[in-house]
Amino acid sequence: MPNRHHPPCPGAPVLVLGAGPVGQTAALLLAHWGLEAVLLDRSPERDPVGSKAIVQQRDVLDIWEGVGAGAVAEEGLTWDTARTFYRGDELFAVRLRDRGASPLPPFVNISQARTEEILDGALERAGIPVRWGHEVTAVEQDAEGVTAVCATDEGTVRLRGAYAVACTGAHGTGVRRALGADLRGSSFEDRFLICDIRADLPGWERERRFYFDPAWNPGRQVLIHPCPGSVFRIDWQVPPDFDLEREEADGGLDRRVRQIIGDRPYEVVWRSVYRFHTRVADRMRAGRVLLAGDSAHLVAPFGARGLNSGVQDAENAAWKIAFALRGWGGEEALLDSYAAERGAAAQENADVTSATMRFLVPPGPAEKAHRESVLRRALTDPQARDQVDSGRLAEPFWYTDSPLTTPHPERVFGGRPPRGTDPDPGPGVLVPDAPVTVPDRPDAERLRPLAREGLIFLVSAPGHPAAVLAAAESATRAPVAAYGLTDIDTDGALTRALEPGPGEAWLLRPDAHIAAVVDASDPAAIAAAVRTALGAPAAADAHAPREEISDGVLPASG
Repeated sequence: MPNRHHPPCPGAPVLVLGAGPVGQTAALLLAHWGLEAVLLDRSPERDPVGSKAIVQQRDVLDIWEGVGAGAVAEEGLTWDTARTFYRGDELFAVRLRDRGASPLPPFVNISQARTEEILDGALERAGIPVRWGHEVTAVEQDAEGVTAVCATDEGTVRLRGAYAVACTGAHGTGVRRALGADLRGSSFEDRFLICDIRADLPGWERERRFYFDPAWNPGRQVLIHPCPGSVFRIDWQVPPDFDLEREEADGGLDRRVRQIIGDRPYEVVWRSVYRFHTRVADRMRAGRVLLAGDSAHLVAPFGARGLNSGVQDAENAAWKIAFALRGWGGEEALLDSYAAERGAAAQENADVTSATMRFLVPPGPAEKAHRESVLRRALTDPQARDQVDSGRLAEPFWYTDSPLTTPHPERVFGGRPPRGTDPDPGPGVLVPDAPVTVPDRPDAERLRPLAREGLIFLVSAPGHPAAVLAAAESATRAPVAAYGLTDIDTDGALTRALEPGPGEAWLLRPDAHIAAVVDASDPAAIAAAVRTALGAPAAADAHAPREEISDGVLPASG
C-alpha cells in the first residue's frame, strides 16, 4: 500500500519475477513492509482463460485480506464439507472447523482468473508496477544486489534490485537454470480431464464431492467442486492415451457430463487435460533470490496445496527480505531460514499429495488390491475409513523444527494432526485467530493483522506486558509490542484457543506463527527468543533507533 506504519525503505527495489497470484502476493506483502517492489512477467498481458487453481484456504484468504484483496473471500463460494463416496455409497464427510474464531470461511472456490483480477486491483491501488513482456533470460548477482536481464520487444533490458523472488511458475525453467536450481521428482502416467460447467445442481453448492470408482468412471475417480455463478469444476481421472478432441467429436464429453448431472441444461465454460507431477526444487534460495510457488514445487491438486502453499511462500519471503533490508534481523540466517522452512513445507506437501496419488493411481497390482480392500471395508468399518485418501486439504505448515523457533519442553508438536483439524498451539504453529480489542486502536479487531505489524508478545501474567516489552526491545530494533491477554481478549476465544499457562509470554512472528512460549518474568529468555526469531544471535544493534511505537502498541495498520 505502502504501509503507513512502516515508512519507505530506501535503496533498490525488490524484483518479483512472475506476475501470477504468488508473485502478486509477494509484491503486495513487500509493500506492506514499506519496500518498493517491481513485478516482471514474460507474458504481454494478463491471460484470463481458465479457472486453474480454484480452492483458497482460510489462512491464505487472511493474508490476502491484509493486502487489500479481501474480495477473494467475499466473492468466493464458501464450502465447509468434503464428502467422499465409493461407487454409490458415501463413506464419510469431513466438516472443517476452526480452533480459533476467524470470521473467514474454511475454504472458498473462485477461479484463478478472478483472483488475479482482484490482486491486480490491489497492486494498482498500491502503486506497484507490472512490467509485462519482460522475459527474464539471466539473473546476475553480486554482494549488493540482483540484476534481471530481460528480453523485451524493445531489446534487452537490465533491471536492478536488492533481492528477487522468483515466482515464474512450473514453466520457469530458464530462471531456475540461471539460479542453478532444478525441480526433482516424478510425474504420474494417468491424466485428468478438467471441465468447468455451468448448471443448476441443487444441494451441491457448498460441498466438495469425491467419488472412487463411480459407475460413470469405472476403476477411476471423479472430483466435483462448486464455484461461483452456478459453475461446477469436474475432474475425471482418464487413461494415459485420452484424447480430448476425439472425446468432444464423438459426443463422449457430453455423455460424461450427463452421467453426473442427468438430463438438464449445462454449458461448458472451460476444459483441459493435465498430467500431475510431484517435484520439489533442490534449492529454495540462490544467493539473494528466493524461489516461491510453482517455481519451487509442483504437486497434484488433490488437497489444494499448490497455490495455497505458494502464497505462504510469498509471505515468508516478504517479511524476511524486509527485515534483512531494514537491518532488523540476521540477513543470512533469515534468508537461510526461508529455504529451511519453505523447503520443509514443500516436502510435506509432496509427501501428502504423493500418498494421495498412490491411493488414486495404484502403481501395481498389490497396491490396487489394497485400495479396493480399504474401500470395501470402509463401507462398514470406521477404522478403514481413516485409510481412505481422497486428498488431505491444504493447511499451514508447522515451523516446529525451524532455526527461528524456540522449543518448549511441555508444548511439543505431536506430528501431523488428523485431517480436518488443527494442531495444538505451540512454538512453530500458526496462531489461531480471534477477536481482539486494543485501547486507542479501533481498527484492531482481529489478532492476525495485529501480529503482522511486527513482533508481538501475548502475556498471560497480569501486569507483565511492560516488562516483557522492555526485555524484547533490548534485543532488537524491529517494531515490537506486548499485550496482556486479559486486556485484549474480547470474548475469551483467544485464551480458549491458546490455553496459556500462568505467567507465560507468547511471541508471534510477523507471519503470525508462534516463535516461542517463555516465562514472562525472565528477561533473558524473552530477549533470547526475540533474537532467535529474527536470526540475530547478537544484540549489538539493539539500542539503535527503532520505528516509533506508543506504549508498546504499534500504530494502526494501513
